[in-house]
Amino acid sequence: MHSKFTLVQNITIAIDGFSSTGKSTVAKQLAKHLGYIYVDTGAMYRAVTLFTMQNGWIDADHFDVMALVSNLDKVSISFTFNPDLGFAEVYLNGKNVEKQIRTLEVSSFVSKVAAIPEVRYQLVKQQQQMGKDKGVVMDGRDIGTVVFPYAELKIFMTASAEKRATRRYNELIERGDNVQYEDVLRNVQERDYIDSHREDSPLVKAEDAIEIDNSDLSLEEQFDKVLGLVQMTLEDLE
Repeated sequence: MHSKFTLVQNITIAIDGFSSTGKSTVAKQLAKHLGYIYVDTGAMYRAVTLFTMQNGWIDADHFDVMALVSNLDKVSISFTFNPDLGFAEVYLNGKNVEKQIRTLEVSSFVSKVAAIPEVRYQLVKQQQQMGKDKGVVMDGRDIGTVVFPYAELKIFMTASAEKRATRRYNELIERGDNVQYEDVLRNVQERDYIDSHREDSPLVKAEDAIEIDNSDLSLEEQFDKVLGLVQMTLEDLE
């Protein structure tokens, strides 16, 4: 059982890292423990990707970037807390799309959609608004570098591609999806490359971020490590 500690002040916690490093898992745990707001920015990009797919603007052979950009004002993303699940689910234009945005098909296109500057501009603006009062845990690819460059605590999560692919594969299989491990590993590697090499807000570790390699950490060990960093950060601010 983790002991709660008294918060001297609300801070902003930015968690960045590669896909399937468990960023969302630890961010949700942390937000619940601290009584903070949790924002899954990856889910926001997945929702825009689903919107793009629903309109037939992206598939394996083409991507109509202009159609997406000119229709971004028709994209409304919100989070609604589900008490039965214990976390907020994603809504796209008023419809719950939590399960739809987690498919391997959406995963295969999300990095391409997220690389579009206009998409990033719109979502970063929303993310900064969500976190303007602090007391927020936000995870993604550019939280510590672009969204909240002055966050009091920045964490960068990493793990081997094979470990991440195994985690993602197990998640999808447990959900009942029919996927092959090799396809999941290829998707992880392709997303790593696109995320790290895009021109606009590439995935990089912020200079003042603390790196955590969780390849061999249990969820409990990972949470304890991150919670310890929060404790140290709060003590430094006293």
